[in-house]
Amino acid sequence: MKMHSLKDLLEHEVRDLLSAEKQLVSALPKMAKAASEPKLREAFESHLAETKGQIERLEKICGELGISARAEKCEAMAGLIEEGSEAIEAKGEDAVRDAALIASAQRVEHYEMAAYGCARAYAKQLGLNSIVKILTETFDEESSADTKLNDLAESIVNPRAAELVGAA
Repeated sequence: MKMHSLKDLLEHEVRDLLSAEKQLVSALPKMAKAASEPKLREAFESHLAETKGQIERLEKICGELGISARAEKCEAMAGLIEEGSEAIEAKGEDAVRDAALIASAQRVEHYEMAAYGCARAYAKQLGLNSIVKILTETFDEESSADTKLNDLAESIVNPRAAELVGAA
């Protein structure tokens, strides 16, 4: 990868995000299937639809930057998804698995917020206002998804999992 300019770095980040989102499109249905809480399943399914839209936006950004929409493998997302797979495959109480799924999903959202935030800062510095707008829309969706997951954890999933203390 060449990084001779901030534009080079932005292009790398966009391709990395494209890979991350494509990996997530494959992972979210598995997470939804593993969730026992209907509202959590619904949250994963809803975010899957958003993620597909985010991929389209990233492809649009590639067009605006004049680069191919060729994803560069996002190793960070691969690792986060691998950790999430452990929660999917875990044996035990459904409520505890749901709590683990939320934790895994929030790690993903936090990574994405950091990555979109950096890309947006680069685009802003470069005066690429239309790209800033697109990245802000996606950043806001990721932030909203994180808030929804947190609310589900605090209001439903974690209290259920806490009731299982001492159960074996």
